[in-house]
Amino acid sequence: MLNTPTPRRTRSIALPWGNAFGLARTLLALGTAGTLIFSNSATLFRPVVTLGEYPLCQGMTAGGAFCLVPRGQFDVLRWLCVAVLLVTASGWRPRLTALPHAYISFSVFSGIAIGDGGDQITWILSLLLALVALGDGRRWHWQTPGERAADDDPVSRATRGWALLGTSAWTIARLQMALLYFQASVAKLPHTEWADGSAMYYWANNSSFGFPEWIRPVTDPVVYSPVGIAALTWLPIALELALAASPLMSQRARWALLPLGIAFHLGIAVLMGLWSFALAMGAGLFLLLSPIGHSFPALSTNRSQKKQTPPCAPASPGDDSPATPAPVSPSPSSPRPLVS
Repeated sequence: MLNTPTPRRTRSIALPWGNAFGLARTLLALGTAGTLIFSNSATLFRPVVTLGEYPLCQGMTAGGAFCLVPRGQFDVLRWLCVAVLLVTASGWRPRLTALPHAYISFSVFSGIAIGDGGDQITWILSLLLALVALGDGRRWHWQTPGERAADDDPVSRATRGWALLGTSAWTIARLQMALLYFQASVAKLPHTEWADGSAMYYWANNSSFGFPEWIRPVTDPVVYSPVGIAALTWLPIALELALAASPLMSQRARWALLPLGIAFHLGIAVLMGLWSFALAMGAGLFLLLSPIGHSFPALSTNRSQKKQTPPCAPASPGDDSPATPAPVSPSPSSPRPLVS
């Protein structure tokens, strides 16, 4: 009796290099570029009471780009950074722009005197996305990876390693965003103004971040209404809690949360002027709510392809055989989840 070999089981994982990841990189780069374009060097680099003159260039921050040139060359360096960021935002050669993007994000976050939470989020996400981009051999990050056929050449060991690293980095970014929204929501709860529904009244009339005069004819009826101001205060908390719990939800529920999250941060940008923060959080939303490796057909530069299913790479590092072919997904632009 002949012994038939037992089929070898392989574990496959979708490659992370879809254009959803590219869109997140573009938003992060545009946010930092906007900060450098619309703020001059005298505004960005100035003394801060009790801290000193920025950039401080102490400890790890001494490695930032603005600590490596004389202060008189800050304008030249600022525009060089803008040029690199715009190339990054265009999507050209993500593998080549990954580390410069992360380094500039770190240099801006650690070097400027007017940094906010958006700069810190940008630095963390750009570092994590650099790990995804280093394995991305596409010419443009808007391109959709083509579908692998069963008779294609085996996926190389290097590709499997980069895919695993990129997927892991995206997963960490997703957890980071979920924790950020959780902290943002629960940190408000002990404060009386957030508990009684009046907090946004004070923010709307804040001298620094209050609502602009041109929009007050629209917002004042809401701000000065008890029901309106309570809704304006409590709905963001509810949305942040939902976003924090999104990794536990179905993908359909995540897609439903995506436009709500984008509208929420767009509203913050319009009403409070925090545009770089909104772009950073928008990038985080796409990482949090999109499937890993997802591509949006409307953003693809190779939309003429009939199928745009990202290929899968076997995650086993010691097996050079190709991954077991997976059935075609009903959604051609969505990656296949981890299967065995």
